[in-house]
Amino acid sequence: MAQLHHFSILKVSLLVLIALTYVSGKSFRTTKLGARNIFLRTTVDNESTTNSEEYEVYNYTQTLDHFNFKTESYTTFQQRYVVNSKYWGGPTNNSPIFLYAGAESDIMGDVQYGGFEHVLASRFNALLVYIEHRYYGTSMPFGSKDKAYKNADTLGYFSSEQALADYAQTILDVKKKMSAENCPVIVIGGSYGGMLASWFRLKYPHIAYGALASSAPILYFSGLTPENGYSSVVSKDFKSISTSCYKTIRESWFEIDRVALQPHGLAHLSRAFNTCLPLNTTHELKYSLELLYDVMAQYDNPTDNNIQTFCKATDGAGEKTYILDKILSGLATIYGDRCHDVFDPSISKDFGWDWQSCTEMVMPMGNGEDDTMFQADPFDLDKYSKKCEQAFGVTPRPYWAPIEFGGYDIKTVLEKFASNIIFSNGLRDPYSSGGVLQNISDTVVAVYTQEDRVVSGWQIVSKIATLELTMVRVIYILGHHCLDVEAPTATDPDWLVAQRDTEIKIIEGWLSKYTVPNAS
Repeated sequence: MAQLHHFSILKVSLLVLIALTYVSGKSFRTTKLGARNIFLRTTVDNESTTNSEEYEVYNYTQTLDHFNFKTESYTTFQQRYVVNSKYWGGPTNNSPIFLYAGAESDIMGDVQYGGFEHVLASRFNALLVYIEHRYYGTSMPFGSKDKAYKNADTLGYFSSEQALADYAQTILDVKKKMSAENCPVIVIGGSYGGMLASWFRLKYPHIAYGALASSAPILYFSGLTPENGYSSVVSKDFKSISTSCYKTIRESWFEIDRVALQPHGLAHLSRAFNTCLPLNTTHELKYSLELLYDVMAQYDNPTDNNIQTFCKATDGAGEKTYILDKILSGLATIYGDRCHDVFDPSISKDFGWDWQSCTEMVMPMGNGEDDTMFQADPFDLDKYSKKCEQAFGVTPRPYWAPIEFGGYDIKTVLEKFASNIIFSNGLRDPYSSGGVLQNISDTVVAVYTQEDRVVSGWQIVSKIATLELTMVRVIYILGHHCLDVEAPTATDPDWLVAQRDTEIKIIEGWLSKYTVPNAS
């Protein structure tokens, strides 16, 4: 969940390498939300404390624990934030401030590869403020990552609630320093950052005037979204491109298992799939393949069409081709002839998202017997909890986030207590299964895109199977993870341009009604 820029998204192989940094194992996973800036170019200066012509980098002396008055709670750390005043109309005009909610990665990726927030800032003469999430990038309590990630005691201050309080305290300080106390703040975030944006508006309505929450799966928690929601959308994405490709993937898992049971089966699979290291289990191979399919679906932007490329190759191999050779034909279009990385699916003590998903961001993901293109693999909370206890010494609290943020009765919560929130989604994004997909009120709105096309097709018009050419109305669901908040390009399809225009008009409506607090 992520959360949620890939620009050209590079090759899917690189997507997998990057995404894996943030994904727990399939059997016990709550899949990486994929904040858009995980796709960082190698030129990103992740340790940057210097300024550029467009932005200035600062550190705010942040409180370690906002919710206690114990002596250690008053400990402080340096939290990085970045200010871009290129577009700002200044405080005298009450020009808005767009606060970018940092998520589960270094904030400099978002700053250096700016997206839709620059369009908004230019349109509304706004100040851009990016705040890094605690325990990511350089914003490390206790002075370093080694010390911050040492154990559960030092990681215990690592939560979404603390992060939201950080943002509140930091943005108020920024407004004071810039004499911008009367300027409205609108929070922007994608994926997990989108969840934070919507929650910030709910928790701190006196600070945030509105929020744009892109691909924010605030409902992907126990009792709210079916555990197969993510995999179901991945499966639909593939099936919509090619039913035969979908069937090939679905049947391939059982063939992998069959081959593995043969003498030297794992060695044979290692050679066939050209793995960089020998396979120890079929789970390693199947996990890596499933992750690849997940990422292809989650980030299949209109320019790359990775699923279409993969499926065209698998289908083109021929109907009588051996099923694993079909898969290999698809992989060849992604990897080329280099070896295939196989990854350890275990929870890592070094990755922040693993801590978060082992504490409060528990997004159960599993598959039933015949409900997706993947093998049956139901989410097992007991097993998942044991993995978290082994890694961190903590037990997950799977019901806490919905209690804290109102998920179990979200419609009533949003109707009664919320306003000025855009929940934007791409319906081909697997995380849309846990998103808000219907308007709640005039000011809490769901924005997504589907095309209603009329196409020609054949249909049976009589019992003797007479065929007649007719016009058929087809609904195409569109959009992938955080696509709307990426940087616009000249090749963006009309539906994506229209979606962003809708968001601009909604925000314009909010700002037209803004009044300075206590002005009367």
